[in-house]
This record gives sequence, C-alpha cells and structure tokens, in this order.
Amino acid sequence: METIRIELHCHTYRSKDCLMRIDRLLETARRKGLQRLAITDHNQIEGAFEAHALDPELVIIGEEIFTTRGEILGYYMTELVPPRLEPMETIERLKSQGAVISVPHPLDGVRGGAWREEDLRQILPYVDAIEIFNARCIRADPNRRAQALAREVGLPGTAGSDAHAYLEVGRATLRLPPFHDAAGMRAALKQAEVVGRLSSPFVHLFSRYATLRKKLS
Repeated sequence: METIRIELHCHTYRSKDCLMRIDRLLETARRKGLQRLAITDHNQIEGAFEAHALDPELVIIGEEIFTTRGEILGYYMTELVPPRLEPMETIERLKSQGAVISVPHPLDGVRGGAWREEDLRQILPYVDAIEIFNARCIRADPNRRAQALAREVGLPGTAGSDAHAYLEVGRATLRLPPFHDAAGMRAALKQAEVVGRLSSPFVHLFSRYATLRKKLS
C-alpha cells in the first residue's frame, strides 16, 4: 500500500513563541521527506496561508486555537477561528468550514491550554481525532494516556513535533495513505501509524527565547 509521511503540528514566526521563517521551514520539511506539513500557529492563520501560497501541495492550512477550556487543532481551514471561545463554539466554527478537528497534547498537564479530563471527554464525540504523540511532551506518560483514551473512545490518533525550531520539524510524524482534502484526511487517519520520538526538553528554550526576543523588539 502506498503511504506518505506527514507532520501535523508545526509553528512559524506568526506564533508569539516561534521565529521560524516560512521559506526555510518549507525547505526543511521537503529535505526531511515530508509529503504534507500542517501549519498550526497559535490563534493565527496568516502564516498557514502564506506557506500554502508558496507550496499548496505540501501545506495544510491549520490553527492551534485556545478555547476557554483547552486547545483545539483545526486542519483544512478556510478562515480564522478566534481564541477564547467556548469549546463547542470553536468546534462548530471549524465544522462550518469542513475542517478536520483534533485535540493537541490533551493530557499533558504542564502545557498552557491543558484540558481537565472531564472537560475533554465532553467534546470528544464532536472531534475527528486525538493527538496521541506530541514530541514536545517532557515525559512519555501524557502520550501513553492520550493513546489509551483514543482507543477507549474509538478515535484515530494524530502526531506532531509541535515544532518551534527547524531541528524539530519531522520529529513526530504519521505514515498513512495519500489524501488531498479534509474527507480524505479523515479516512486516512484511520490507517495511520505514528513514526517519531520525543524531543529533548531543551527545545522549550527555543520558544522562551522567541517570546523574549519578540517582547524586547
């Protein structure tokens, strides 16, 4: 069976805690053999549109959206969903665009935007997938718990490096059948295999440096 390798969680300079230039990011993704790269900036979509204009075959337009309870990922989006809405309103706005919906690092309690499990379970009937492997988790346990939750509720799993620096790109990926749109992605996720490993905890220093540099400038 033909498969492709994809990265579903990646940031650009449009995120407040990232400095990656889009042209260099796309070059890095191609060099590392990725066939799809989802740009999922924090509460921003301009970087994803910019990247898609440069390479529409490679780039999936996405967003990592902060809700009043936790973060949600959207893929194949056509317009911005603003932050700090109630989770179900965020989901409804994504569904109105036909977007694929996932939940990033759902059980990693040390992250900003972490979910309480009771809040998370309320939205799971309305999403398409759960991120079961995030390379920026400091410990393996949050990913294991996310995998167990996905199996329990019968949802496909996604994976991503959550890259904020070039060296992180492609650290955690999925291998799955080819797809070209949101419907195809939903179907392909059911056959996806995680390929990746955790990044060093020190990669979080890239985010802190980027945040500080932007504040000072």
